[in-house]
Amino acid sequence: MRRLIHPALALAACLLAFAGCSESGGDGAVSDRKDQAARGAELIAAKGCGTCHEIPGIDGATGRVGPPLDHMGDRMFIAGMIRNTAENMQVWLTDPQSVVPGNAMPDTGLEADEAEDVAAYLESLR
Repeated sequence: MRRLIHPALALAACLLAFAGCSESGGDGAVSDRKDQAARGAELIAAKGCGTCHEIPGIDGATGRVGPPLDHMGDRMFIAGMIRNTAENMQVWLTDPQSVVPGNAMPDTGLEADEAEDVAAYLESLR
């Protein structure tokens, strides 16, 4: 004879299993974002962004041509023109002249995935 599991116990088991799955998934997403930001920091240093900008966490990034990038993750706008979102930052990083023609920001030569990593680092600056 089969025993039936009490519905409340079955529900509790499902909720615990679900919580465990979503908890580990969330940690993976946070870990992925941290990995992206770390790659972004390496790209920022390699591309010489610190020649023009002061950038926290990047050795030798003491430039005074462009604005300092401290607290970039808390800012409302990029270049005073577009909302500061990950997507807009990636456009700005890959083609700044399409956003504000004639501005001093050069073409960085970043590929789309690289711009995503750099945007993740800049977003982490709070």
